[in-house]
Amino acid sequence: MKISRRQMLILLPAAAIAWEHVMAGTPEAAPNYAMSEHWWSMLIDIPKCIGCGNCVRACQAENDVPDGRFRTWVERYHVHDEDMMNPEVISPDGGKEGFPSVAKEDSGKYFFVPKLCNQCVDSPCTQVCPVGATFVTPDGVVLVDQKYCMGCAYCVQACPYGCRYIHPQKQVADKCTLCYHRITKGLTTACCEACPTGARQLVDLKNPNDPIHEFLRTHPVQILKPQMATGAKVYYHGMDGSVR
Repeated sequence: MKISRRQMLILLPAAAIAWEHVMAGTPEAAPNYAMSEHWWSMLIDIPKCIGCGNCVRACQAENDVPDGRFRTWVERYHVHDEDMMNPEVISPDGGKEGFPSVAKEDSGKYFFVPKLCNQCVDSPCTQVCPVGATFVTPDGVVLVDQKYCMGCAYCVQACPYGCRYIHPQKQVADKCTLCYHRITKGLTTACCEACPTGARQLVDLKNPNDPIHEFLRTHPVQILKPQMATGAKVYYHGMDGSVR
């Protein structure tokens, strides 16, 4: 979507209001929740993921995600012995209902990779939003204020992880919110709660008692597309070098 100089002048008052909204620390958190005491992230333990799709279904139910769109999804990688850097990747309906069975004669290795918004510290999406509708909360969650979003899709194009979409009914940007409405009340995310193997773990990097600190000391972790320098905060353990 192209914005003319005249349109931009019209939008400036809305942008100013949106910026005030962001600086106020919205969205409103639960009583007694102190944003400054938290810095939210997530750990994905790839060897534990069984591709059941529980996380995708839980997210859809919790956040009223429209059919055909995903705040989180699961991909299955098939790495061939003869071409290890060009895996076959499938994600039928976001992996919501699982995956087709694997033939016994198939060679190579198979594994599942859950994906979602990476809650970046230096998020490209916030940098391109012309009205400040996309912003980072003081506790490290990237959100979209849909009251101000104009549906220009700049953020969708800017996200290097393909984690955003335009809501087909609302015509505004939508994405994983890390279940902000839950975590500010002391709950975990819907996807973590539904995972039967503990492959997903919500973590608070500011909490000295969070098990993530011991895990990071004793296990190697990676982030997706580190070359993008986005400050991604979704950490992957056991991620194969073929994952993209």
